[in-house]
Amino acid sequence: MSTPLDDPRGFLRALYKAAVARALPEVVINRFLPPPPKGRTLVIGAGKAGAAMAAAVDALWPQHEPLSGLVVTRYEHVPPAYKAKPGRIEVVEAAHPVPDAAGQRAAQRIAALAQGLSADDLVLCLISGGGSALLAMPATGLTLADKQAVSKALLRSGAAIDEMNCVRKHLSAIKGGRLAALCAPARVVTLLISDVPGDAPEIIASGPTVPDPTTCADALRILKRYAIAIPDAARRGLESGEFETPKPGDAVFAGNQVAMIATPQQSLEAAAQCARDAGIAAHILSDEIEGESREVGKVHAALARAVARRGEPFAKPCVILSGGETTVTVKSKGGRGGRATEFLLGCAIALQGERGVYALAADTDGIDGVEDNAGAIVTPDTLARATALALKPLDFLDRNDAYSFFAPLGDLVVTGPTFTNVNDFRALLIV
Repeated sequence: MSTPLDDPRGFLRALYKAAVARALPEVVINRFLPPPPKGRTLVIGAGKAGAAMAAAVDALWPQHEPLSGLVVTRYEHVPPAYKAKPGRIEVVEAAHPVPDAAGQRAAQRIAALAQGLSADDLVLCLISGGGSALLAMPATGLTLADKQAVSKALLRSGAAIDEMNCVRKHLSAIKGGRLAALCAPARVVTLLISDVPGDAPEIIASGPTVPDPTTCADALRILKRYAIAIPDAARRGLESGEFETPKPGDAVFAGNQVAMIATPQQSLEAAAQCARDAGIAAHILSDEIEGESREVGKVHAALARAVARRGEPFAKPCVILSGGETTVTVKSKGGRGGRATEFLLGCAIALQGERGVYALAADTDGIDGVEDNAGAIVTPDTLARATALALKPLDFLDRNDAYSFFAPLGDLVVTGPTFTNVNDFRALLIV
């Protein structure tokens, strides 16, 4: 592995790679698989890691035991080997972050498969981040176009992930525990890869198979807070309580099991160990950092400057790691970029070329927002190189166009889909 002094960029990329590797389904899923049931085993699920989780289950499940099912994942998120040679679990692809007709068809098929099961049957539900958009089954009276409009408004609003998913699950016929209700009386074992701060099962992919502690009233308050318009049918369903979700203690969840097979904290710890193995001290701030991406970038920059200038609160050389899910309040329709690149642009502006400070931020699924990059890298000469190209960082930040800032600098991190998803990864190296 590259050392920080001779190749800071390579070193940061190695830390990111270690974080992703720790969360790969084929690495972590084996010890969480239950024994085969008396009846049949149905595999269902959704998320950016869905196809990779299905491939891992298919490879590990005894060949003589019956196994079938359907999992939906994002376009281009099927591992090449499983796409070339499909297994016993069907995988379909759909759109993310805004749902499409393919996701609606997949959700309808999954709902149909879940019905008619017996108490002797086992349902393995494979859930990872992205499932909220991929399981697109609108509540009664709503259309796919309604769901798409609300999803777009939520994504642009700056709402936190728990707020967005509270609304999503109450406008859905399959999320918020409703899928578990469809599966009853079969036993449901849900295997989760967490992409949310706090690893709350009911937030990941809007919790299709777990109890939902939030209410229709909560969803209405969130919609009001962010001034998001909804169709009359949606308002009626929320105000009347018709769209209420199954709550903790509901009998439909009796005997079910939930297992968290990969989390953001575990990936940060893997990156920290990678750094320590190279002789660099590593400090994990938190795996639950939220807030506006650009503002979080400023805070990280302030901490890095304190280390660089005063050796406080950490001695250099060191790596500062963090995770979570920041947000971007979109103010310009023409901008390109996601949470990671906007974080880095805010960070770079605040660092003002601080000597010895390097930063990488990337989404662990390999896709920052809807672009083709996972994230980007900031170096001490980022702003100087931008000036030489007549790039004005504040202008790019104002129009939410961080991708277009880092692209001409050659500083984008492009990995392609990683087939897992434990959310944001950020690493600041101070040497």
